[in-house]
Amino acid sequence: MRAGITILPEYRWAEAKPRWQAAEDYGFAHAWTFDHVGWRTLVDGPWFGSVPTLALAAEATSRIELGMMVASPNFRHPVPFARELITLDDVSDGRFTLGVGAGGMGGYDQKVFGGTNLARSPATRYAEFVELLDALLTRDHVTWSGEYYRAEDARNPPGCVQRPRLPFVVAANGPKALRLAARFGQGWITTGAPQDSLDSWWSSIAELSQRFDETLDALDRPRDEVRRFLQTDAAPVFSLSGVEVYRDFLGRAEALGFTDVAAPWPRGSGVFAGDEGILERVASEVLPGLDP
Repeated sequence: MRAGITILPEYRWAEAKPRWQAAEDYGFAHAWTFDHVGWRTLVDGPWFGSVPTLALAAEATSRIELGMMVASPNFRHPVPFARELITLDDVSDGRFTLGVGAGGMGGYDQKVFGGTNLARSPATRYAEFVELLDALLTRDHVTWSGEYYRAEDARNPPGCVQRPRLPFVVAANGPKALRLAARFGQGWITTGAPQDSLDSWWSSIAELSQRFDETLDALDRPRDEVRRFLQTDAAPVFSLSGVEVYRDFLGRAEALGFTDVAAPWPRGSGVFAGDEGILERVASEVLPGLDP
């Protein structure tokens, strides 16, 4: 089991830098940030771009795996985005992992564009986004055409530090997205289905894990080839509300076959409200017993 932390891009760099460095010093295996133009109730406060944030985080750290949780096709085109990803992979010396998702429906990321980026088929757009990114990051001279994206002789030198390309962690709950994750992902990530109780949420996680196993089997892909990430953001109980609560999340996730868990950095109030002091206790009491 590898433990990760998600740091929202809401802090000026003077405040954010110590958090990224602390995540590494605490012993977390990976650290992530959200990829949104603005997010939920936090659109009224500070919010910074994920790509420059991760580039700075790469310079401020030396060991920890870094990534987006998750990149959104709501406001990105694969061609310029691939250049940014190659840059992040380079400046991190191969420590970058791309979490990628379908993009939320009806949130600020769509509203701010006047709704012009609404997809007739979000599943089709998502599949095109992942497939074209895979091509752009693995090959030079890519010409590609789909319903939502096109590329004409797209170049990619120098390519990724990680070969054949940087890893994808593909967010998926539904059947089409699960097949996409099984086909292109070096990892699969889920937040589970929204539930009122923690037991019901864990039941949804177990069901999704079983469905992903079945999807891998249908594609004849070995189950142990794909990392399995549980993102605890949607749990009805904050996973870092206490040391034993967090330990229980890790144990139950591991029992369901997950290899990685990502929890939000505690905030002072509002969403993900918690005590930052819990992180120090987790670092001393829980993380030393996990995989580095």
